[in-house]
Amino acid sequence: MNIPQNLKYTQDDEWVRVEGEFAYVGITDYAQHELGDIVFVDVDCVGDTIDGGEAFGSLEAVKTVADLLMPVTGEVVEFNEALEEASAINNDPYGEGWIIKIKPANMADIDGLLDAGAYTSKIGA
Repeated sequence: MNIPQNLKYTQDDEWVRVEGEFAYVGITDYAQHELGDIVFVDVDCVGDTIDGGEAFGSLEAVKTVADLLMPVTGEVVEFNEALEEASAINNDPYGEGWIIKIKPANMADIDGLLDAGAYTSKIGA
């Protein structure tokens, strides 16, 4: 399982990468492996401010449909248009497979997420 050290993680198997005043959000390698091939990503909340823990979209995989949950409260400023071809999540979940770019309401909230070691323990890897 690939668990980059420079990211933060949620209990819901999402990752967060901070770049300046923004953060990118995606699903972990573990999550995409558990879900199976992801065939569709549904996000229609660009411009909305969403509370941490609330759904911002969903993923459709061969096996199931899963909600995507905001890691922290913030405004969704961009959806990764490359995900019209959902295979980017399957092939590169931490790079080209990012799902949304957000402007967190409080950057300090990201510090409260799991680090790579804690996430590794959580998934038992």
